[in-house]
Order: sequence, then structure tokens, then C-alpha cells
Amino acid sequence: MIKILIVEDDPNIAKLMEATVAIGGYSSEVCGNGAEAFEKMEHENYDLILLDVMLPDMSGFEIMRKRTNTESPVIFITAKQELTDKVRGLRLGAEDYIVKPFEAMELLARIEVILRRVKRTECVYRYGNILVNVEEHTCKCEEEEVYLTPKEFEVLVFFIQHKDVAISRDRLLAAVWGFEYEGESRTIDIHIQQLRKKLNLKDKLVTIPKLGYRLESAKEQQ
Repeated sequence: MIKILIVEDDPNIAKLMEATVAIGGYSSEVCGNGAEAFEKMEHENYDLILLDVMLPDMSGFEIMRKRTNTESPVIFITAKQELTDKVRGLRLGAEDYIVKPFEAMELLARIEVILRRVKRTECVYRYGNILVNVEEHTCKCEEEEVYLTPKEFEVLVFFIQHKDVAISRDRLLAAVWGFEYEGESRTIDIHIQQLRKKLNLKDKLVTIPKLGYRLESAKEQQ
């Protein structure tokens, strides 16, 4: 399971972030000070780190300057809105920068964008008799190539990466179309219908009433 380190000294914000990460189906660890965070970042590898800038003992910027283990991508979390701070954070190696207060859905969308970017090294996915090659942007079902539109392809990959997790329409829109998308959420339903039809997923890509959809594990999946 994907593991995310949350570094935040405000207990209420930390709980919100922890709950948001859990909604995404990810596990998390929480620490509230810079020294502890620095030790964890140096000796453990996380899939992603959510790092508050303003910590009581060591700033997020200082942690980024000192760290030698740079395997884990970082999103800065801060109340500072100045452009200079954002540029500083990005120049220190952060993947993204989100300003408090933020909506949980925006945070989740940013998390998923970074995780997808990192996961691009894993370019081939198999789901039952479906084979998806992200690098080649191809999809085969029972050895026959199936044409998918760019968004259908992204939706399929997202569901394969989140098997057995109930995904709301809003979450899918944020992850695939972008959290600033202002179009009709029912566009998701059209893409789902097409994927079911093209890949024979009627019994696997199931509707969750009043929420969205879930891709159930394929029995024949390896």
C-alpha cells in the first residue's frame, strides 16, 4: 500500500490531512515537529511526503536543504501565499505547493497527480485479460488492441491503480480532468459506459449508488 508521511504541527489540520489520505486508500504516518520528520525522511522511504513549512523547531525549507535521502517526492503545505515562498519551495526540490486553507478534494487531487507522475516508471498494468501500456499508450483486451480516447485511457489507468476502492465522481474529475475542472460531472458516466462496452467491464466496473464507481479485482489477475 502507498505510504505517505504527514508533517504538520497543528493537530486539527493533521487529522484532516490524515482523513484525506485515508479517503484515497493510502496509509499514513503523522509527525508534528521538524526533527522527527527529518529523521524519518532520512531513514525511511515514503511514496510521498506532505511537509508543513512553518514547524516549531525546524522549517520545512530547512529540512529540504539538509536532507540527503531525496527518493520521496514532497508537497509543501503552508499558510504563506507569497510567490517568493512558492518559488523557494519548488527550487528546493518540492513537487508542488499548496496553501492553507485548502479543500480536502484539492489536496487529494494534488497527491494523486504526484503519485501518477512518479508511477510512470511502472508503465505496464495487467487487469485480468486487459493489458495497458502507459508508455506506448496502448490497451489490449484478450490480445486484441482496443482504441481508447485519451481520457478513457486515463480513467482506466486510474481505476486499475485503485482497485477495490470506491471512487466518487468528484474525485475522478479532480484526478483525471484537474481539480479546477468546472464542466459537467456526468461526463464521468459517459466515459464509464464506454469503458464497460469496449473492455467488457460491466460486471467489474460497478456503480456505487449516490457516490461513483469501483473497479473490483479481477479473479484471473496475476
